[in-house]
Amino acid sequence: MTQTVNTADYRTRIVSSLSEVGQPAWDALVQAQPQPNPFLSFAFLHALHESGSASEDKGWQPQYLTLWQSQALVAALPMYAKFHSYGEYVFDWAWADAYRRNGIDYYPKLLSAIPFTPVTGARLMAHDDAGRAALLDALQALQRNSGLSSTHVLYPTEPEAALFAAAGFMLRKGVQFHWQNQGYDTFEQFLSTLEQKKRKNIRAERRKVQEAGISLRQVRGRDASEADLQFFKRCYDQTYREHYSTPYLNLDFFLRIGEHMPDHVLLVIAERDARPIAASLLIYDQRALYGRYWGCIEQHACLHFETAYYQPLEFCIANGIAAFEGGAQGEHKMARGFLPEQTWSAHWLAHPSFSDAVERFLRQEGRGMSAYLDELNERNPFKS
Repeated sequence: MTQTVNTADYRTRIVSSLSEVGQPAWDALVQAQPQPNPFLSFAFLHALHESGSASEDKGWQPQYLTLWQSQALVAALPMYAKFHSYGEYVFDWAWADAYRRNGIDYYPKLLSAIPFTPVTGARLMAHDDAGRAALLDALQALQRNSGLSSTHVLYPTEPEAALFAAAGFMLRKGVQFHWQNQGYDTFEQFLSTLEQKKRKNIRAERRKVQEAGISLRQVRGRDASEADLQFFKRCYDQTYREHYSTPYLNLDFFLRIGEHMPDHVLLVIAERDARPIAASLLIYDQRALYGRYWGCIEQHACLHFETAYYQPLEFCIANGIAAFEGGAQGEHKMARGFLPEQTWSAHWLAHPSFSDAVERFLRQEGRGMSAYLDELNERNPFKS
């Protein structure tokens, strides 16, 4: 679907495929943001859509909000009409259930997010503040005229969260766990900064993997074979089966990112007796490594920690990468040197009574989240 609305300074289009924008224009806009990441790239988003992993028949209908001056793309908001709440990591199931119990439709809703990706990044992508303000105005006009229940913006940057709050959105706090590289030369140097008990536990966990006869190899996307990606997909599927769930992403998606963004993909493959038994897949750029997916076909003590945490940390140290974002949830990451970081989401509900109720809930939840963050920070795993 393509919709055109003319304004004084911009032409607004809602596009259903990034092919309507084109990779050069899209990636140029992404790279103009203060802190771009690979998940905003044409290659990543287009792979999600073209593989069918995040498509209309899966409940993700792309409706990217774009602003143009003449033929130039000047601002964009990744956005979907969403028909469920799977794959978001900011949970609004209780809100949807309250609507249902009152005979009101919650779905479809408008959602600005990167599917299946709880990573903070630009949502109001523009070249300047005027473009961001115009994009936010266009979003508000769209949500007023769409007749949909609500608009949700997940994992915006903190400055963007402030812009959404000023525009009448309700803010919601979350927490993730990130590791910061303090210029370490070796993994042992990193360990030396931790409390003695934490150092001892990590060394013991790594030793168990070695004693099981398991070796690890780090494979960058440009060196990964189709067989490597197929094996990873087998591990990924196994993890979902063990949790009695259905995988979101298909093999075509993984093959596409392996082909089209090879300098941003890292596989860690564990092998025993010369055959692969486990794998993790991570995404990275010059600034950060992002933990994404893991799985195994053979269970071994501490193999998850080695494959999904310690090997990636070694990769960060060896390559001078400043941060490792460990993904959603997981207090256990603190014992491995990760610290809590606050995240944001922004929400607007059309129904006044439900909006008031959610606002009260978020105020209470926010106080609890602030206390939780304080408690986590008191449990800092590093030496005083």
